[in-house]
Amino acid sequence: MEYYRPVASYGRIRPKEAFPLAGGGAWFTDVEVLSRGNASKWIKGQDIPIEIRECISTVRPNFSGLNMNKTQVMGVLNITPDSFSDGGLYEKMEVAIARGHEMSNEGANIIDIGGESTRPGADFVDRLSELNRIVPVVKALAETTLVSIDTRKADVARAAFLNGSKIFNDVSALSFDPRSLNVLAETGSSVCLMHASGDPTTMQDNPRYDNVLLDVYDYLASRVELCIHAGIDKSQISIDPGIGFGKSLEHNMLLIKGLTLFHGIGCPILLGVSRKKFIGEIGKAQDAADRVGGSIAVALEGLRQGVQMLRVHDVKETVQAVRLFEAMG
Repeated sequence: MEYYRPVASYGRIRPKEAFPLAGGGAWFTDVEVLSRGNASKWIKGQDIPIEIRECISTVRPNFSGLNMNKTQVMGVLNITPDSFSDGGLYEKMEVAIARGHEMSNEGANIIDIGGESTRPGADFVDRLSELNRIVPVVKALAETTLVSIDTRKADVARAAFLNGSKIFNDVSALSFDPRSLNVLAETGSSVCLMHASGDPTTMQDNPRYDNVLLDVYDYLASRVELCIHAGIDKSQISIDPGIGFGKSLEHNMLLIKGLTLFHGIGCPILLGVSRKKFIGEIGKAQDAADRVGGSIAVALEGLRQGVQMLRVHDVKETVQAVRLFEAMG
C-alpha cells in the first residue's frame, strides 16, 4: 500500500499547478510517496491517483457548524485536580464556568470540558465523579457557546449531550467504552477521534511503533470507517493524531512533520500540542505554564500544513498568533 504526504506550502501566492490542502490556505505541488519497508519517493501532485488527490484537496464541510476554511480554536477546560497543566485551577463550578466564558470572549470557538485527566500516569475516574464534575459546567456554557465533552465514557458523553454539548472528543477514538459508538449514532453529535497507544496509566512506558506516521494513519482511517459503517456521516467526524499520547519525543516530531499525510483520510484535523512535555524538553521549560511560546510555534506549523482546529490552554495568545499568521499568508 502507498501513502501520499503532500509537501505543504502556505499563502495566497501559489503556482498554477498547485493543489489546495483541504481547500484552505495551505497548498502543494509535490508529494512524498511512502510505503512500509521501502524508501520514500517524490512525485508531482498531478501524478497521484485522482480520487486520492481530490480527497486531500477538497474543502471540508462545516464541522458542528464551524467553517473548516477558517482556523477554529478549542479552549481546554479541565475540571480535575490532576491535569498536567491546569489541574486544580477550575475544580469549583463557578470558577470553571467563569473561565469558560473568559475563553469564549478571548476567541475560542469551542470549549472542551473534561472531568478526567488523561495525562501520562493519571488515575481512572469513576463515572459518577466525572458526571458530577462536568454536567453543571456543560449546561451553563452550552447556552452561549459550542461545547465539546472530553471523555472516554458513553454515559458521560450522553449526559453532556443532553445538557447541550455537541462534540464527543474521545482520546480512545470510541474504543474504551463499547457503548460510545451507539451513543454517538443515536444523538447525531459530532466526534473527534484521537489516536492513543495504551491507557493513560501506562502509555508512556516505552511506546513502540513499526512506523509511527503510517501506524497512526491506519488506526485513524479504520476508526473513521467504523463510524461511517455505523451510520455516522463523514462530515461529523474529525481526527487527532494524539501528540503526546503513547509517543516519545521522536514520535511526536515525526507526526508533526508529517501532518499533511492525514488529509488523505478526508476529515478535518484537530491538533492538540498545547504545553505538552516535548515542548518543554526541546524548549527548556520544565513548568508547563512556561511553554506558551513553544505551543504557539507548533500550532502555527500545524496551520502551515492545513490543520483546521487547534486545542489550546492559552486562547488569547493563540488567537492573536493565528490572526497574524493568516494576515501574512
